[in-house]
Amino acid sequence: MDRFRELEAFVAVVDSGSFVQAGEVLRSSKTAVSRLVQDLETRLGARLLHRTTRRLSLTEAGRNYLPRAKQILVDLEEADGMVSSATRRVAGLLRVNAPVSFGILHLAPLWGAFLAFHPDVELDVTLNDRVVDLLDEGCDIAIRIAQLADSTLVSRRLASTRLVLCASPEYLALHGMPTTLADLARHWVIGYSYAPQGDTLTMVAPDGPCSVRTQPKFHSNNGETSRAAALDHQGIVLQPDFLISSDLAAGRLLRILPELEGEELGIYAVYPTRKHLSGKVRALVDFLATAFAQPAWRAENG
Repeated sequence: MDRFRELEAFVAVVDSGSFVQAGEVLRSSKTAVSRLVQDLETRLGARLLHRTTRRLSLTEAGRNYLPRAKQILVDLEEADGMVSSATRRVAGLLRVNAPVSFGILHLAPLWGAFLAFHPDVELDVTLNDRVVDLLDEGCDIAIRIAQLADSTLVSRRLASTRLVLCASPEYLALHGMPTTLADLARHWVIGYSYAPQGDTLTMVAPDGPCSVRTQPKFHSNNGETSRAAALDHQGIVLQPDFLISSDLAAGRLLRILPELEGEELGIYAVYPTRKHLSGKVRALVDFLATAFAQPAWRAENG
């Protein structure tokens, strides 16, 4: 039990940024939290935190230890939840936020089954492609597709998706098939407004990452709109396989430069805290983890 409390104290200190705030989160004193972290460092034989009068920072050992410590706490919470959710009625309003295209294509078909399992739950689902603040906007859980940055939020990886570079056969017949990534600088490209790198496309070659600056003639902040433009022969698009796998399988879109790999993104369920996690949130996270254990877009890609 003490080892669990040590991990809990260490993670709380890092997430909150101070021993005082960690004590408030854990409903304990600053002294007790400090003692738990010191005990953890003594047991490990390594300093995990640099402590000064102004700030705390992780040592190299602390940076390496933190993700494993967080995962252990998540695994324990989920193990407890598997047992307790089986005996506890799940009820109440559950507010969910998700990206538009993923929400329509892959979440919408699941809501009926979830409500059939939990008829006392009321769902309120919102879709948009911006990153919402869960606390400010009153969301219980969000689905995010990204390389998830370090955060005070808790996440569970549900599946993954890979970005694929493709275009319609008609577009390629008219404009030619690119033979190098640099060729995209002179092609019509369909840009995604929320792309972290803007109009620069980065792919991974056998010898490492490579990039090209494109000049899109078409931008959209929505994946389905970008897909529709590609199907209408308006240019080359980089979109996740969960969105365009059926088009690739049917030949409506053709993969370009298959020797290059697009970025792999995690699909996560994100929620504000693991402590006192509500039964309805835990029920939905477990349901989605089961539903996406073998994603449909993987089967379509063969």
